[in-house]
Amino acid sequence: MKLYSTVYIGLGSNLNNPPCQLRLALRALSVIPLTRLQRVSQFYRTQPLGRAWQPVYLNAVARLDTALQPLDLLDRLQAIESRQGRIRSGYRWGPRSLDLDILLFGDRQMMHPRLQIPHAGLAQRDFVMVPLLEIAAPGMHIPGLGRLSGLLRQSN
Repeated sequence: MKLYSTVYIGLGSNLNNPPCQLRLALRALSVIPLTRLQRVSQFYRTQPLGRAWQPVYLNAVARLDTALQPLDLLDRLQAIESRQGRIRSGYRWGPRSLDLDILLFGDRQMMHPRLQIPHAGLAQRDFVMVPLLEIAAPGMHIPGLGRLSGLLRQSN
């Protein structure tokens, strides 16, 4: 029997019809092997980080239960991004058709050249914290950071 971890994924898009991009990504998340899509937040319009000249973003958070390991799930997410036209230009916080980030992976903490869990900057980004709070328990503990509800108050 495989053990499942609860994982929260941040979704974002500001190119190529963002509502459609997020809906397609959710459909793709729902068919990842050994993974079940459990909940999805509303879509939120947010201002971009960094380059202000780019279009506004549409963001959401999805909750998955998965038996995959973190780097295996990351590979799947990056494949979805590529299929939906994501081009990795090397510019940080630039415009993109789709961005899928592992925000939390159970109670794990991980520092790897390809992946940091919890996601870097998670607690400082309302575009992540607000949809996360919508679908997660306010008392949920984020490893190394504290309670979700307390972190949202700090990020405002």
